[in-house]
Amino acid sequence: IIAFLNQIATDAGDYYGDTDNDQIPRDFNLGQNYPNPFNPTTTIAYDLDRDFEQVSLKIYNILGQEVKTLVNGPQDAGRYEVRWDGTAQDGSRTATGVYFYRLDTGDNYQSRKMLLMK
Repeated sequence: IIAFLNQIATDAGDYYGDTDNDQIPRDFNLGQNYPNPFNPTTTIAYDLDRDFEQVSLKIYNILGQEVKTLVNGPQDAGRYEVRWDGTAQDGSRTATGVYFYRLDTGDNYQSRKMLLMK
């Protein structure tokens, strides 16, 4: 479990084409959250280079346990931003510490780590 959480991707930021003035990302990419460290909220940006039937963005604790699902469903190609307010799936506040987030489409996945400081 920890192995996939430790995979850190590089930022791409490349775009191509233009669909109704929206830029389509050239690559699948998961950006570093900002701010990092954060308290109480952080933003996670990611790029999808094509349409996917299933996209998930999940938060995990240092033990590899799922804390919260932020995205779960189909998404079109494009750039997305999602905010995490530091809460667990049940709405409770999470503790100070290191967390990992993972973007998974079935074909591709990337993960990064972040630090929640209270």
